[in-house]
Amino acid sequence: MDTQLTIRLPVALSRKISQKAKHLGRKRSDVVRLALMGFFENSEAPLLSEPSPYEHVKHLMGSIHTGISDLGASHRKYLIRKFKHV
Repeated sequence: MDTQLTIRLPVALSRKISQKAKHLGRKRSDVVRLALMGFFENSEAPLLSEPSPYEHVKHLMGSIHTGISDLGASHRKYLIRKFKHV
């Protein structure tokens, strides 16, 4: 191996790695190495990247019909009217 990496792991994850290593008859470092190789080979998009705001709400787009055709363009007018009637 060319380089060494030291990381801190949650206790539960460390136990899982130890259990898997014992089950496979391999060293813990082998299990971590295999897991990392699998992650990079099988992931199309990074799991740690934050979804865009659009991704959070895209399932809601077009899901509500108000019957008001210009709601997007005149939302301020409708909000003021709503608050005056409350």
